[in-house]
Amino acid sequence: MGNVWKGAAILTAAALAAKLLSALYRVPYQNMVGDIGFYIYQQVYPIYGIVVALSLTGYPVAVSKLVAERLAGQDEAGAAASVRVSLLVLSVLGVILFASLYLGAGGIASAMGDGRLTPLVRLLSFSFLLFPPIALLRGYFQGRHDMTPTAASQVGEQFVRVTAILGLSYGAVQRGADVYACGMAAVAGTLVGMAAALFILLFFLPRGRRLKTADRTTPAWDRQVGRRLLTAGTVICLTNMALTLIPLVDSFLFVPLLQEAGARLDEVQRLKGVYDRGQPLIQLGTVVGTSFSLALVPLLSGVRRQGAVFAYGALSIRLAVVIGLGASLGLICLIRPINAMLFENDYGSSVLAVLSASVFFTTIALTASALLQGMGREWTAAAGVALAVAGKAALMHWLAPRFGALGAAAATTGAYSLMAGFLYAFLPREYRTAGRKYMYPTVKAAVMMAVVLYGYRWLMDSSSEGRLWAAAEALGGVAVGAVVYLACIVKGRVFSEQELAAFPLANKFRLRLGGR
Repeated sequence: MGNVWKGAAILTAAALAAKLLSALYRVPYQNMVGDIGFYIYQQVYPIYGIVVALSLTGYPVAVSKLVAERLAGQDEAGAAASVRVSLLVLSVLGVILFASLYLGAGGIASAMGDGRLTPLVRLLSFSFLLFPPIALLRGYFQGRHDMTPTAASQVGEQFVRVTAILGLSYGAVQRGADVYACGMAAVAGTLVGMAAALFILLFFLPRGRRLKTADRTTPAWDRQVGRRLLTAGTVICLTNMALTLIPLVDSFLFVPLLQEAGARLDEVQRLKGVYDRGQPLIQLGTVVGTSFSLALVPLLSGVRRQGAVFAYGALSIRLAVVIGLGASLGLICLIRPINAMLFENDYGSSVLAVLSASVFFTTIALTASALLQGMGREWTAAAGVALAVAGKAALMHWLAPRFGALGAAAATTGAYSLMAGFLYAFLPREYRTAGRKYMYPTVKAAVMMAVVLYGYRWLMDSSSEGRLWAAAEALGGVAVGAVVYLACIVKGRVFSEQELAAFPLANKFRLRLGGR
């Protein structure tokens, strides 16, 4: 059992590092290519997000279950047969998705409202040929409870991808290439990252136990394994694609809807680029908001006999509320200097403020989704994602033509709030009622932080201008807001002495406050 928790810790750390890399590199990329160049990349990025879900969180988990079940019965040949069938099924799926995207690239780009995106979509289609071996090898290692290859490939992929994207894009800019050529360079960097992940997994293969030759199996058995793989893998993929599918809706609806409302293409492209500044902010805020709470989720399946499931689940939700609310409201209060610090100017700060509100809802939604998956209710988690996508599409048609980018931002926040409310309602009643007594001190702490930050902004805004000053204002505001919020949370007894002791920084902060 110790190996299982060690493996879960390795995967959690790798996921956190990969998500941080994935969020942070977009800032220098936007600085290099500008808002229109950023719009071009963000239009096709959700397709890569789907590939990540297929190759990291969906089918590897399904393959690992098939392998682990056979190995539990000392059936090495059965495990090998499961891998063989999985490789065949995933390869067929990968070829179908590749062909569909490659041949339909023109139609997809037209549906996005920009036919010049066709080469980018076509190049990105090759990623679907790389995902089957990556997913299979990750699942194979995880089925043997060896999480190191998956973690190494995940971090390695993101590191190489980010380096290649920035390097190739910088080279394109230096050559005087247009923004679409820079987008092609970024997509090429993405493929380089996936190739690196495959190489890392193959490097680990000789260190593991090599696959034995599989016994001959019946067609019925093969079909059963294939159905299990596709069903379980697809559901798991959907449960982890909320932060991918919502931007995908934007890719297909933002430009066409605003053009129908009378805006010119170049105006909409620039507006979409400014709007897309919110994506790294949402992703980074959500990583911070879920990192602590989701770290507790793997413990759920291991503490059932000790009767501590409720404690871990309730604490996960409470952490999600506290960190998500603080991160979301802090971003809203400091969005103008943060925007100027990261993206060179403060264009679209009101739009980004509305998008920042979604950090709270995504934190709650993703935590609730992970808890439900830990309880074996994957279909409920997948239904929450489907509801969010449908809600986003409906709200976009209603709000975007009337309010432009601000309406699209409100649609995003509304979609994530739908998902959060839906999934929260399906959590056990004990989880929902346990946190109610903590809501008042948490909201009180958030209000106090907001008041202090608005006073801080008023003082700082009256002093100077420029990007350097914006950076000082933003970073100083983060420090001030965090101190005030944490102090109010500790004083409000939102967490017990025992819970605070598990967080060294918070515990030291409590001691400096002189106890409670």
